[in-house]
Order: sequence, then C-alpha cells, then structure tokens
Amino acid sequence: MRIISINLNGIRSAYTKGLLPWLQQQSADIICLQELKAQAGDMTPEMSAPPGYHGYFHYADKKGYSGVGIYSKRKPDAVIVGLGIAEFDSEGRYIEAQFGNLSVVSLYLPSGSSGEERQAVKFKFMAAFMPHLRQLHASGREVLICGDWNIAHTEKDLKNWRGNKKNSGFLPEERAWLTELFDDVGFVDVFRKLHPELEVYTWWSNRGQAWAKDVGWRIDYQIATPGIAGKATTTSIYKEQRFSDHAPLLVDYAD
Repeated sequence: MRIISINLNGIRSAYTKGLLPWLQQQSADIICLQELKAQAGDMTPEMSAPPGYHGYFHYADKKGYSGVGIYSKRKPDAVIVGLGIAEFDSEGRYIEAQFGNLSVVSLYLPSGSSGEERQAVKFKFMAAFMPHLRQLHASGREVLICGDWNIAHTEKDLKNWRGNKKNSGFLPEERAWLTELFDDVGFVDVFRKLHPELEVYTWWSNRGQAWAKDVGWRIDYQIATPGIAGKATTTSIYKEQRFSDHAPLLVDYAD
C-alpha cells in the first residue's frame, strides 16, 4: 500500500506543474493533499477525482486559503470532514477517510510564521488537537495522519536549527508537543522510524537560495499508530520535479 502526502501550495498551480501525470505514475493507493487554496467551484473534474480515484475535500471558507483533501483508489467506508470545532473547521484543516479498521487523515496544522496572532492560533489548535489525537490512538483503530504539521521536531529536521530556535516551527513548545505525541501518546514518525539519522527536508523557503542550497525543513510527516507504522517498508521524498515549495512524501506499507 503506497501513501503519498503533499502540500500543494495551491492545487491549481500544482496541476499546471505536472502533478497529475506524476501521481498517475506513482499508482498510490491513497494521496493526502494540503493547502488546496481552492473551493469546490474552482476544481476541474480531474482535480476533484483523478482517473481511478475518489476525491474528498475539506475546503476553507476563505477563498484561496488552506483546505485539505484525500484521493483514494478504494471508496472509503466513511469520511469525516473537520474536527467539529468551528473556529478551525472554517479554515479547512482536517479530513479523515476510514477503510475498515484504518483511518487516514489529511492534516494542515496552522503556521505561526506570519506573526504573533497566527502563532497564538497555532498554539490554540495544538491544544485542541492533542485530545483528539489521544482519542484516535485509544480508539483501537490503526490511524495514519499525513500532512504538513508545520513543526520541525529535532535539530536533524532543519538545516539552520541554530538560527531558528526562536522562530515558529522550531519553538521549544512546538517541539515538546510533538515529543508528547510520540513519547507519551504513542504515535510514530514513520520516516524517522525507517531513517533515524537521515537529514533531509520536505519544505524550502522561496527566499534566497534555500532550494538550491538545500536549506530546508522537514515539516511534512506520516505519523501513525504502532501497528501500521510497523508495516512501513520504504519511504522517500521526491525532489526530481517541483510541484510546490514542499516535496511529496511517499511511504510504502506491507499489506
């Protein structure tokens, strides 16, 4: 079972850069999308449901902003749109598709990089989301949460960690929150499980020469309950083509 997660920084933009042919070559079972920056009326038929896939989306109320989606070859048994918290659901940040005992989530955790107000929203989301994560882990289901978490967990997860200790995405409180998710709740960072020491990234700033110099951050994750995490066999970050300022994260799981 192949699962891909990618922040598109605009689905319409990503499609003009060749996303669809690439996705069709991957033959993934499930594809989790973040930052659609589109509403239902903006979506072409191929964007809504590429050939061979069902498509499900959580659009933001604000035009050209946020939004998440899931493409799946198999039709889910159920789809849950949003967390049931109006303040966050209006931003289109969570969609969950259930396949038997497996739940796959596409998540776009808020960024706080634009200023103190958005950082406060990010912390508020994190506080509200942790109980939900604990409930998911305790549900008895296998859970896989794919997406842009907007947090680099350790010094291995961003190039310039020394210069970012006081910046959103690498704040001590944010990193401690992920540590709690892994060490206390019991979720697993699938990429890090397979590659404990590898220093590679999934996002690069558009400023300066970040991409050319590989000055990046690993902020896109597939985070899973131990059962499904234990079935992960290979993982990769695709950098041969650029569809957005993020790179796709691919993981293959044994059936």
